Amino acid sequence: MLERKVRQADLKAVGEVRRELRQLLRRWALPDGREAADADVATLLVSELVTNALVHADGGAVVTARITDRLRVEVRDFAAGRPEPRAATADGTSGRGLMLVRSLADAWGIRSEGIGKCVWFELGGGPA
Repeated sequence: MLERKVRQADLKAVGEVRRELRQLLRRWALPDGREAADADVATLLVSELVTNALVHADGGAVVTARITDRLRVEVRDFAAGRPEPRAATADGTSGRGLMLVRSLADAWGIRSEGIGKCVWFELGGGPA
């Protein structure tokens, strides 16, 4: 399991979280020898969610990743607003993160928390 607190505006932590997730995925393989999830897709998606939390929410974030028969990654922040997938403009630098999550994850969602929200995705094992 991976659990990591990320301080507000600490964008260098995005790369650190990616490395920690890759280490977790290397330590885990399914009984048939397959990797639990595609590490490239998993690290791309966690990068998007952590960056979104750090750019659009105050108070930092908490990242957790668990592997059972699939990988589940959750990024919790402490802002009330719910993110919505939106199309990116041709010259824009934002608007692609949740579209990537929606396109590449086997399952994903947004859960309200007492303060803030949790955006999560799952990979591996087919659709939830």
